[in-house]
Amino acid sequence: MDAEAAAARKPTGVGLPAGGTVMGHLVNPARTYSLLQKRLDQNVTGAPDSPAFQRILRILFSEEDAEIARQIPTRLTTSEVLSRRLGREESWLEQKLSDMSRRGLVFDIEHAGRHYFSLAPVVIGFFEFTFMRSGDDLPRKELAELFETYFFEGEGEFSRAVFGGETQIGRSLVRESALPAEDAAEILDWERASRLIETASAVAVSTCACRHHSEHLGKACNRPQRVCLTLNSGAETMIRSGHAERIGSKEGLSILDECQSSGLAQTGDNVQRNVGYICNCCGCCCGMMRAIRSFDLNHAIVSSNWIASVKNENCTGCGLCVKACPAGALANEDYVLDGRRKRRAALSEDLCLGCGVCHSVCKKDGIGMRPRERRVFTPETTFDRIVAMAIERGKLSNLILEDPESLSSQALGRIIRVLETMVPGAALSALAPLRSTFLETFLPVTRRFGGQSAALV
Repeated sequence: MDAEAAAARKPTGVGLPAGGTVMGHLVNPARTYSLLQKRLDQNVTGAPDSPAFQRILRILFSEEDAEIARQIPTRLTTSEVLSRRLGREESWLEQKLSDMSRRGLVFDIEHAGRHYFSLAPVVIGFFEFTFMRSGDDLPRKELAELFETYFFEGEGEFSRAVFGGETQIGRSLVRESALPAEDAAEILDWERASRLIETASAVAVSTCACRHHSEHLGKACNRPQRVCLTLNSGAETMIRSGHAERIGSKEGLSILDECQSSGLAQTGDNVQRNVGYICNCCGCCCGMMRAIRSFDLNHAIVSSNWIASVKNENCTGCGLCVKACPAGALANEDYVLDGRRKRRAALSEDLCLGCGVCHSVCKKDGIGMRPRERRVFTPETTFDRIVAMAIERGKLSNLILEDPESLSSQALGRIIRVLETMVPGAALSALAPLRSTFLETFLPVTRRFGGQSAALV
């Protein structure tokens, strides 16, 4: 037996860390991929284990990729800090992470001349990046089938992990043209798809991952694919990694018009500030829309602040709005008027996203949009959204205890502020896993900043 083979058979934990390497090869690759899955499952959107997911990881991540990725935290971290944590030379590690970024496995954010890295989740993350790009030798048909199995077979374990709470990744953007004049004046800038594009510091476009994924399954609709818009710092990151093409706001608005003409609904980043993307979604290919239909996850996309309203006096039951609704919120029903049997559209208010697609296809002025009685909550920033999602999904401890000493006073203040806005039961449930480490984690950090953290924004 040669030295390398003997080393490879050496029991884990004897002279090497579990999942370590010998002459460039993992001692226990199966364990490393399992640890990577567990690491991804700690993300607020989750990644339940399955044979299909294990195969996906082995296709996308080399053994060395997996060993590195499982040690990358959720929060953006510099290569300098990661170098110390992984025991790797910084210049080599930064080059490696940049390569993984180009393959969509990690996020690479540039700020003030420094690069910050974090592990990409499954969605919105390496699923999209896999199908946004082409020109490499990835087995995309096999990956498409594996992702389809992972996302939609069984009881929807993955979809329930991602969309199980009230706070979601995406929110519906109402078509401004569908609003009555008196309501159009009330819509806020961060609710307007056109305004988000016009005011973005950068705009980029890439291939719609969902329709490209469906194309490899032979199921794609005929809607356009070059329609996925990224904005602001998100656009800069996507451009730098090669996943998107820089365009101007004028072309972005033209793409928006094309998508609305094609009957696509707009789903935006569920934040008020620094919105990162606008997806243009169909009911047949979009993963979020399909989760709504397949698993009764009615709130997989947060609705807009408007809701459809059928005008019974004008509706003829033609079925155009029923066919066009991406969430399946409309259906025709029979009724009797003056002794005559007639048809009309009926709305399931719990399913309505308030996108306005139905209004756009109606030729009889039979459907309009009205304000919801209660405004929908939209997190102010991405950080606030992640904290709210972590609280709802029981993962606040993952977010905080991953590296508690790295929490800034501002980050701690925002976490406390979100906790303070939750109903008491939800906040107490979120804090329960932290009780044993509360004094070691929160109190020293809070004291370090003079107890002022909760007031910080």
